[in-house]
Amino acid sequence: MIGNKRIERERRTIKLMIAMYCINKHGIKKGALCPDCSEIEAYAMDRIDKCPFKADKPTCVKCPVHCYKPGERELVRQIMRYSGPRMLLNHPVLAVLHMLDKPG
Repeated sequence: MIGNKRIERERRTIKLMIAMYCINKHGIKKGALCPDCSEIEAYAMDRIDKCPFKADKPTCVKCPVHCYKPGERELVRQIMRYSGPRMLLNHPVLAVLHMLDKPG
């Protein structure tokens, strides 16, 4: 697993975004994920772990390599489109830090 603080924050951010999406779109209670959202969360964590850039990893939107399969990439885009604006209300510091992240 990548030990960089920024990468750990990225992991936390995507987990929160998936949880917000699952709670509001699938009616799942806070603290749980539906099977589909659990699967995409595990996939996202695996992609972060296997990132070829390691500690120099950019945020996914700024990355020159698209390591997600097309179906998963589209689902994550939907999750981010839904959760991104809500992150500003629910987790403003994390949202702003994610928008400002640069490699390294």
